[in-house]
Amino acid sequence: MARILVVEDNALNIKLFCDLLRAHGHEAEPVTDSREALDAARRFAPDLVITDIQLPHVSGIELIQMLRADESLQAVPIMAVTAYAAQGDDERIRAAGASAYVSKPISVARFAETVEQLLEGGAPAEVQNESGGPATGTA
Repeated sequence: MARILVVEDNALNIKLFCDLLRAHGHEAEPVTDSREALDAARRFAPDLVITDIQLPHVSGIELIQMLRADESLQAVPIMAVTAYAAQGDDERIRAAGASAYVSKPISVARFAETVEQLLEGGAPAEVQNESGGPATGTA
């Protein structure tokens, strides 16, 4: 069982992500306010962080950079999730320090596969611009 911090401001998405993670035997810790995410990560000591990119207050890009700058968290893999995939976003998100990038609406199978690959320390297959699956999230 892995400890996974989920930073997402949309209630439906956070429920979906946490339910999926728990169904796969992981401990999911939701954070809905990005201003609290860094402190929550320090307290929770996650094995993986999943963060939305389009967050109010502190953007997902800024959060990724803060996590990478924190000595106790810099090695934790980060999966970025966004509904607004534009040209160049993949490079910008990975340059900030994300280990993987998935577009919403998510494919449940791809989401779970990417989580497992990151937890195993492997590099996930290309996951950007994922089209919808049986369950989807929104911005």
